[in-house]
Amino acid sequence: MLTFLGFLMIVIFMLLIMLKKMTPITALVIIPVSVALLAGFGSDLGEMMKNGVKEIALTGVMLLFAILYFSLMIDTGLFEPLVNIILKAVGDNPVKTTLGTAILTTLVSLDGDGSSTYIIVVAAMLPLYKNRASTHWCLPA
Repeated sequence: MLTFLGFLMIVIFMLLIMLKKMTPITALVIIPVSVALLAGFGSDLGEMMKNGVKEIALTGVMLLFAILYFSLMIDTGLFEPLVNIILKAVGDNPVKTTLGTAILTTLVSLDGDGSSTYIIVVAAMLPLYKNRASTHWCLPA
């Protein structure tokens, strides 16, 4: 039953966020609390929330630091030489561009932080993909 409620909770807040009925922060607070009340955990909810915050506080601080640090590194241009090398190597070939993206992702993810990998790779490669899409580079002829 708890597994079903867990999946239901995820589906509900994903739908509410994708349909723009709630903001992500609001949905991620209200929906789990509502499901916990529905499951009968109302009397234990305060203690559960306190223990949950204690368990994830350090991870949250490290994630916040990683996002701020790597955003600063992107703004200063630390990753531009690596990106420029990959962009020169891939040229106009869509397959090579995909492989270049995979290689960049692999190199950047060596630090072990998925959020910084996402920030760096998307910041570096999104303009390339948007440019290619606007020239119908990725659409079949």
